[in-house]
This record gives sequence, C-alpha cells and structure tokens, in this order.
Amino acid sequence: MTPLMIGMLGIVALFTLILLQVPVGISMLIVGVTGYAAQTGWAPALAMLASQPSGLLSSVDLATVPLFLLMGTFATAAGFSTEIYNAAAAVLGHRRGGLAYATAAGSAVFGAICGSTAATAATFTKAALPEMLKRGYAPSFAAGTIAAAGALKALIPPSVAMILYCIATKTFIFDLFIAAVIPAALTIALNLLTITVVTRMAPSAAPVSERMPWSERWPLVRRTLPVMILLVAVFVGLYSGIFTVNEAASVAAVLAFVFAALRGRLSASAVWRGMRDCAAATAMIYTIIIGSTIFGAFLTLAQVPEALIKLLEGAHLSGPAIIVLLLVIYLILGSVFDEIAAMLITLPFVLPIIMQLGYDPIWWGVVNVVILEIGMIHPPLGLIAFVIHGMAPKISLTQIYRGVFPFLIADFLVLALLVLFPMLALWLPKVMAH
Repeated sequence: MTPLMIGMLGIVALFTLILLQVPVGISMLIVGVTGYAAQTGWAPALAMLASQPSGLLSSVDLATVPLFLLMGTFATAAGFSTEIYNAAAAVLGHRRGGLAYATAAGSAVFGAICGSTAATAATFTKAALPEMLKRGYAPSFAAGTIAAAGALKALIPPSVAMILYCIATKTFIFDLFIAAVIPAALTIALNLLTITVVTRMAPSAAPVSERMPWSERWPLVRRTLPVMILLVAVFVGLYSGIFTVNEAASVAAVLAFVFAALRGRLSASAVWRGMRDCAAATAMIYTIIIGSTIFGAFLTLAQVPEALIKLLEGAHLSGPAIIVLLLVIYLILGSVFDEIAAMLITLPFVLPIIMQLGYDPIWWGVVNVVILEIGMIHPPLGLIAFVIHGMAPKISLTQIYRGVFPFLIADFLVLALLVLFPMLALWLPKVMAH
C-alpha cells in the first residue's frame, strides 16, 4: 500500500470517528496507535503510546496553557469583561458607532486575558449586545461587531492557539508572540476602520448616544485599573525579557486571583466552578495535543508528508498557489472545528509542505491563526455565529452573517497582506533578534 493510500485511510478513519461523536483527541489517538501498530506491530505502538504522552505532560512550555486558562477563569470571576466594556462605552458611547468601538476594544483586551474566542464572544454577547440594542443599534451590526471582535483575540498574546502551535511545531513561543504584534495591530485598525465606514454609510445602524459627563465617566474608567495592571504586568514583563512566557503566565494567574479575591468575587462555589471548568478545558487541550502527536507519528512512519510533497511537486503548482489551496482547506475546517482542533489535526500534513516550500514556520503560525479565526465567523457555519445566535435567538443567523460580512472583508485583506508580504510577521522578530 502506498503512503498516500495509508494517509487517506487514516484521514477517512479519523473523520468517521469524529462524525460518530468520538472526541477529536481520542479519535486521533485511536487512529494513530492503530495505524502505527499496522506497520510495526502492537509492542512498538504501545511503547510509543507510553512515551509520547509522558514527554508532553512533562513539557514546561505546555504548562503555560492551564496557567493562562486559570488567569481567564479568575478574570471572568472578577467581572473584568463588564467593567472593560462599561468604561469603553462611557468614553466612546456618545460618538457615532461608539458602542461598536467599545465592543471591539473591550473584546481585544478581554480576549488577551481570557484566551478563548468562544468565551470572549459569549461574554460580550451578554455584556454588550443588550446595551447596543437598547440604544437603537441594528441587530445585524451589533451581532456582527461582537462576532468579529471575538475573533480578534487569537492574534493577541498570550494566545493559547499560538502557544499550542509552537509546542506542536517545536518553535519558540516568544518569537511567534512578537511576530503577531504587527498583524494584530493591523487587524484591530482595519476592524475599527470597518466600523467607521459602516456607520458613515448607514448612520441608522448606530445612533449617537447622549454624552456622559466626565464626573460619571471617571469612576467607570478607574474600575478598570486592575485590568490595566494585569495587562501591563504581563506584556511589559514578557516583552522586556523580565519574564519568560511560563513566568508571565504564572504572574498573570496569581494577579487575576488576587484581584478577584480583593473584590470579594471568589466564593467557594465560584472557585470550585472555575477550577472545574479550567481543568476540563486543560484536559481537552492536552488530549488533543497527545492525540495529534501520536497521529503525526503514524503519518511520519508511513512517510505520508514526503509523499504529499512529491505529489505537489509533480503537479507543478507554484508556492503561492499551494498556499492559497491550503488556506481554502483551512477556511472550511475552521468553520467546522474549534481552531485548536483544526490546527493540530492538519499540522502533521501541512508543516512539512510549508518547510519544503521554503516558508518560515513562524510566518505560517500567524497565517494559520488568522485563517482559522476567519473560519470561526465565516458562513455557512462559523462557530462564533452559532454561539451568538444561541445566546440571542431573536437575532437570526442570516442577520449575524450580514453583520459579519464587512469585517470579513477587513480580515481577508489582512490575510492577503500577510501572504503577499511575509515581512509583516517576520520583520519584528528579526529586529528583536539583533
């Protein structure tokens, strides 16, 4: 049997198990171990099953994931999301589209300390959507803003998706964080520009609110001081070299816990619920990573990546054409799977191709995160659209997709710029290296 046939059988088996509701990580683990055993026997396969998870579980880099998830848990318990939004709305609410700007800014800040796209979108659907609708915002524009803003967070360090990409590809986490700075700034700027254009073209979509006096604004702004301290501690410590990524995650988790405790938000039930949710998310991520590693070992043993590279070389496709083809595949996967699952399922196939084409894995990490986040808001599926619709069923999926459309144009523009000009992601790491 040829390597490509082995790979195809593995993929078919994997997606069959996923369609049968077997968790993604377990599906990859089953297919990986079985495929490995079919080629070498069960003794080597079971030895690999013992060695691979133990190596991953002892990884110091992987320990950053539960720490950042814990930070997000305590930040949510402390009520940071509502306070960030209230402060931004107080400062910007009297401007045309002000609440949309506040939602975009608040989601970017909260997403950076929360670490979950779906959680960020759900939080701001609860905090921002009622306020926007109450002040006369068009439902499609309000929901579209929240969906697009929720997807911003994956590019803003500390991003769990970027950390897992680095662990899976054995690249330096800090390099990818640095590489994401300019693309993240560009994405935020274009999303804000999109709000400006939409509200100028359709003023009725975002009525102007009454200006709040500064005597009422300052108390709301001051309440965000703990959030600012947390962000400054993480970003300044991380980018100045005071902290490693692991230390930054530890400091962030402790600070979030302290602020939540000082506000009296950490009841025994809240702590238990938060720890339980954090443990469940961590277990899910670890299972997916272990499954992805074992699935990758099976594909490597079968020489599937090498066969794919030879197939693409025989097709005489140019490097950019292959990149576009991969992006289309990722767009489809991103609309069906969680971004972490979609990324880790495909990396064993895709990364060798990227490397063979001569592209930088750090650049591909940024592109990978961008395209998967687009997939999460792109019709006809889009996980984030379903999250918002589930929490606000009075707003139809059609309305949400209509509201998301202008932001998709902005996101595709960012993606095109990254593909055409890789130095947008690679320039800053090279400067920092010198």
